[in-house]
Amino acid sequence: MPQPSSTALDDLLTVRDFIRYGVSRMIEANVVFGHGTTNAYDEAVFMVLEGLHLPVDQLEPYLDARLIGAEREKMISLINARITTRKPASYLLNRAYIQGIPFYVDERVIVPRSYIGEILCAEDGFIGISDPWEITSVLDLCTGSGCLAILAAHLFPNATVDAVDLSKDALAVAELNVKTLELGDRVNLYQGDLFAPLKGKTYDLIITNPPYVDPDEMAVLPPEYRAEPSMALDGGGDGMDIVRRILAEAPDYLSDDGGLLCEIGTGRHIIDDEYANLPFLWLDTEDSQGEVFWITRDEMLEA
Repeated sequence: MPQPSSTALDDLLTVRDFIRYGVSRMIEANVVFGHGTTNAYDEAVFMVLEGLHLPVDQLEPYLDARLIGAEREKMISLINARITTRKPASYLLNRAYIQGIPFYVDERVIVPRSYIGEILCAEDGFIGISDPWEITSVLDLCTGSGCLAILAAHLFPNATVDAVDLSKDALAVAELNVKTLELGDRVNLYQGDLFAPLKGKTYDLIITNPPYVDPDEMAVLPPEYRAEPSMALDGGGDGMDIVRRILAEAPDYLSDDGGLLCEIGTGRHIIDDEYANLPFLWLDTEDSQGEVFWITRDEMLEA
């Protein structure tokens, strides 16, 4: 990491100071957000609290706490690294959170940020599932760090969760998270191409956040996104190649009452046009509109 300046070390003393400094530096440098935060303030809060091993959801009690010398050096170096390397903060800290659950992450996986977590954890429940206790089998395709598979294990207490990824490197990260969160008896990891390792299995719920970025978008990704594995982002010709494969095969791997919850980014118009006969239920979140769909096995087979 870059060496901190003596002036900053002398002048910045409190948590509040370092958050302000981080916001100013990141805005000045035009860094790009979207890896768990959407603005400089939230990014700075995450970096300072996580970097100081403080609860990331408890800012107020620590705002005026003074940092010791080693902590100040660490914070300056961390903020400088975010500016100079343009790596997502989660890579610099090896930490990301989905619905309050902490995950280890590094450059072998994309930084977790799926809208599916927000949909499944909605206060009034998810419309596609009437009783979480009735879900006994879940599949997470393109699992990456394993975050959605692990979240599913928390949300569906009776379920066994299978998680698949093509990348052995990603599965090594997922395995670490499964072990750390002590879910090895409920979350099973498979290496392979989508459904290939799962012949003969069926699931009550399939969740997936597959690659869906098209070549034009891939060519202009900012440095923060180029730091991530390209295979986790690149969705082929129009971004929907993998989504099409999932739609084609999913009915064979869903139980009679099962359904598919899939995130596709901004490709709704492509899917709606191409599959006009399918009654997709498009779901919104606080920060997204129509980037996730739900469809049942029966609806796919009847269309």
